[in-house]
Amino acid sequence: MNVHVLQHVPFEGLGSMESWLVSRGAKINYTRFFKSPQLPDLAGLDCIIAMGGPMSVNDEAELPWLRAEKRFIAAAIDAGKAVLGICLGAQLIASALGARVYPGAHKEIGWFDIESTSNKAGLFKFPQAVTVFHWHGETFDLPAGATRLARSAACENQAFQIGARAIGLQFHLEMTPENVAALIANCRNELIDGPFIQSEEQMRNTPAPMYATVNALMAELLAYLTR
Repeated sequence: MNVHVLQHVPFEGLGSMESWLVSRGAKINYTRFFKSPQLPDLAGLDCIIAMGGPMSVNDEAELPWLRAEKRFIAAAIDAGKAVLGICLGAQLIASALGARVYPGAHKEIGWFDIESTSNKAGLFKFPQAVTVFHWHGETFDLPAGATRLARSAACENQAFQIGARAIGLQFHLEMTPENVAALIANCRNELIDGPFIQSEEQMRNTPAPMYATVNALMAELLAYLTR
């Protein structure tokens, strides 16, 4: 399996996904936009994973590579590749397919519940309720033809699926304590008072079983997408 990762900042990496992919013999390559915006040919790729980042999908004037990245993502979906977008990555999928991305009513940072919103046969199904990790201030409208998979109290569109092999997650299932620490270190200025913003201390004191739960759910999702 040939996997290509679209990485926007050095402190948002694959987390738990890396060991899952390596254990299945995946060949992992990267476009690291903070170094070079070079994108590969889609031919021969099996799976594209678009990671998070503090920028907005609307920052095309300052970050012109966003235009090419969106075209690449749209082409991958059209070609039937497995495509997973996480946080900014989900917003990129939405924007690439013509949906609006804009500031949400609330920033959502820390561990908060999502709930499943779809029982459609054949689509990925989330647990009825599960606590996952969030770090986002923007949200999106659902692209045409997408099915919403999950919502939260702070954000109506938390996950969506298009076709059989493309899923966008506004939240993070790949998180490890190291990933959370890296986000805190690089984005600490966003930790202001808010109804859906946890403190640094709360996030650093997350019990291990919460990581195990989301990492297991990510493994299920990856197995579904790459089946």
